[in-house]
Amino acid sequence: MINSTPQVVTIAGSDSGGGAGIQADLKTFQARNAFGMSIIVALTAQNTYGVQDSMAIPSSFIEEQFDSLAADFTIGAAKTGMLADIERVEIVVKKLKQVNFGPLIVDPVMVAKGGHHLLQNDAVKTINEKLLPLATIVTPNLPEAEVIIGQRIVTDQEMIEAAKKLQNLGTKNVVVKGGHSQNKEAADFVLLASGESFWMSAPRMETANTHGTGDTFSACIAAELAKGKDLKEAIIIGKKFIQAAISQPIFVGHGHGPTNHWAEISDDILIR
Repeated sequence: MINSTPQVVTIAGSDSGGGAGIQADLKTFQARNAFGMSIIVALTAQNTYGVQDSMAIPSSFIEEQFDSLAADFTIGAAKTGMLADIERVEIVVKKLKQVNFGPLIVDPVMVAKGGHHLLQNDAVKTINEKLLPLATIVTPNLPEAEVIIGQRIVTDQEMIEAAKKLQNLGTKNVVVKGGHSQNKEAADFVLLASGESFWMSAPRMETANTHGTGDTFSACIAAELAKGKDLKEAIIIGKKFIQAAISQPIFVGHGHGPTNHWAEISDDILIR
């Protein structure tokens, strides 16, 4: 019975406003019936208006958090979010190679909804070269994918080409999320290591309450993998969960509000 409960860890930044980051991840883990843990890489002073300030955690303390969890728990999946800078990316990469935390979901968080940079520009190369090759799956939105591959992404065909370029960086599986596109549907392109690919589409919701959507989506995938779901099923559940969290709103704060982690999972998803 020891460590028989599904366990999952988020390696990311804290959002004092509770809508994104570590807090959104832990709420998602709980909602998906996985026991959540955290390794905090950075702190933010943040609300629905935006990020007022941020501060990276000392690398030695990040190492201690990794060692504490590895010494006691059987972690079935891990996800990364805000990693702040080159030093923090490199220490996370170093520790991930030393522990066995299961499949790794990389959510390459770069800029907050309000425009505050959560990753220093010079850290992108380090993520590309050192973190992405460790990832089971990477889940960038369009702006993040554009930064990683160094080109604009507008059309569906460009999303497909972006996924292939991300795979060439060493990531086995890719979801290029289309939430930032101008299309009627919020369509994400999935490219798996097997070569299988498909689109996941859902009705676009006209709402400002989209704070933490990327964190929630990737955290859901991590939780499902920790529970033993196969990757394709975990990705589709992640899409259903975030669609529900957006379409069943809660009302918190004056700006870009959080999504609803209490939402009943939605079947309003088209797989094609």
